[in-house]
Amino acid sequence: MTPATGAPTLRGAAVGRGIGIGLMYGLFRPRVLGAWRVPASGPVILAVNHSHNIDGPMLMGTAPRPVHFLIKKEAFVGPLDPFLRGIGQLKVDRSIADRTAITDALGVLGDGGVLGIFPEGTRGEGDFASLRAGLAYFAVRSGAPIVPVAVLGSTERRGRLISALPPLRSRVDVVFGEAFEAGDGSGRRTRKALDEATMRIQGRLTGHLEQARRLTGRTE
Repeated sequence: MTPATGAPTLRGAAVGRGIGIGLMYGLFRPRVLGAWRVPASGPVILAVNHSHNIDGPMLMGTAPRPVHFLIKKEAFVGPLDPFLRGIGQLKVDRSIADRTAITDALGVLGDGGVLGIFPEGTRGEGDFASLRAGLAYFAVRSGAPIVPVAVLGSTERRGRLISALPPLRSRVDVVFGEAFEAGDGSGRRTRKALDEATMRIQGRLTGHLEQARRLTGRTE
């Protein structure tokens, strides 16, 4: 595992993927659609809607490649701190321009890895209605394609044994969309270029979410 002060490693993320597979398939019944759309190699960003705490672990356990997620620093408390670092996850302070998190995330992409981002910045309706600029920055700066991901069904019902989780053995759909480039091909990284990229990204993500809902018959 990675030391507490070290950069995230692919080996750590691979361990995290193994844990995610065991937990998510053990507790729930994921239905994965379009996983073949994730490039088999090279840098890629998975942009995921976020409406429930299991969305991140669910993607870690269903994605075809190990994922390094940008996770808010508030989650890195007590024993979770070395654990999350050990499985290749990245701590980010959302209140500032966190240079360490930016460097680590670009390092993951520079090494040809998979970066997972909740572009809405925090858990909410999970509808991509409000995006932060970070996703556009990482995509334009690295040149990595974005794959939109919709996790559906995690908030449909509450479990009877553990109300904070979906019912055990319930179906959760994970739908991967078509990879796309966020930039306009000019290579510009100005504020205007990033704002324009954010608008393009939002259109692609909301379009994918609507398509995923039609495909799965989900309404939430």
